[in-house]
Formats: sequence, C-alpha cells, structure tokens
Amino acid sequence: MAPKGPYKLCTVNKVPERAKILIGRVVEDVKEEYTIVYVKNAEKDVKAMVEEQQPDVLFVASMWTPTESSEIQSIAQSTRPGIKTMAIPHGLQVEKGPDAVVEFLKEKWPGLVDRIGLKFDLGRN
Repeated sequence: MAPKGPYKLCTVNKVPERAKILIGRVVEDVKEEYTIVYVKNAEKDVKAMVEEQQPDVLFVASMWTPTESSEIQSIAQSTRPGIKTMAIPHGLQVEKGPDAVVEFLKEKWPGLVDRIGLKFDLGRN
C-alpha cells in the first residue's frame, strides 16, 4: 500500500537546525506509511509562514511555554482553517533529549493526520 500523504509540515522553533534534524528523523522513520514534506521553520513570524507555505501540519517546539504554544497554534489555525497543529510538551527536549521528541512525534502523528489522509487518499482514486 502506498504511503498516505503527502503532508506539508512547518515548524516553529528558535533553533532551526535542530528542527530540521529532528523532523528529518521522523520523516525517515515513517516514510513507509506517510509522505511528509518538511517545507519551512519560523522563529517568529508564524502568520507569514503559514500564509506563504499553506502547510497541512504545524509543530510547535518544546522551548515555547504552554501559553506561547497556544498562541502560536491559534495564529496558525486562524490563518489556515483546517491546519493540524501540535505542541511538543514544554521542556521535553531539555529533560529527555532529542530521541524523546522524535518518539513523541512519531507516536502522535497518526492521530493528528489520519483524517487528512483519508481526504488525500480518496482524492487519488
């Protein structure tokens, strides 16, 4: 069976290189089941990035406080209705390291996108 997707993914992270590395690991680990296209990271202007890239999914890094994460997700959702957003738990990277972030994202990904995947899969037939 072909992988579900493609899903355009953006991140909001103050350390873009870290985001690129961690998302690259997730993309590689799930490639048999999902096609994820990592398009861009924003350090601050979330609205502009979402308007420009029109991602299906947006991840918020664990460096943001819960309040900041909620605000970032609200901006993304009001800019692109239907976007799926997820905040990595605050402090996860610092407390448990990059492997924990990758595992968290891989565990949560199916529940986040499977409804989107149905739309894309039906569109292919």
